[in-house]
Amino acid sequence: MEKRNVLFVDDDVIVLQSLETGLIDELYNKYFASSCNEALEIIQREKVHVLVTDMCMPDMDGLELLKIVKEKYPRIVKIIISGYTDMPVLHDKFRKKEIFKFVYKPWKVDRSIFEPWKLEIDLKKTVQEAFDHYDLQSQQEAVVQKN
Repeated sequence: MEKRNVLFVDDDVIVLQSLETGLIDELYNKYFASSCNEALEIIQREKVHVLVTDMCMPDMDGLELLKIVKEKYPRIVKIIISGYTDMPVLHDKFRKKEIFKFVYKPWKVDRSIFEPWKLEIDLKKTVQEAFDHYDLQSQQEAVVQKN
């Protein structure tokens, strides 16, 4: 099995550093980009399986990045991490299967705040689920190609 690659995109360098530190023991390759343009350059060079991107960034927002990725690299599994929540837009993206998951910043949220989309989410588990989803997509495409 090929080694998995995840690309994290956030304009906040401190967030990228905390991701790098928090995921240091994970066995997949991790790439970090501080802009959407840098992310697109990495995607052109490397085979990216999972994209984890912030929503609000200065050069282009995460949804614009996801639109480009969907058109050019449709197999990449897309996850949004953000403190910004435009729930109608995100609901529409989920419904159209344009994003796999939404992870609210910060990744661990106090359970005393009860809002359904602020569940305590383990980012490591979410990335693993994205890999599983990628594999499932690959298996489905292989079956379709055989028929």
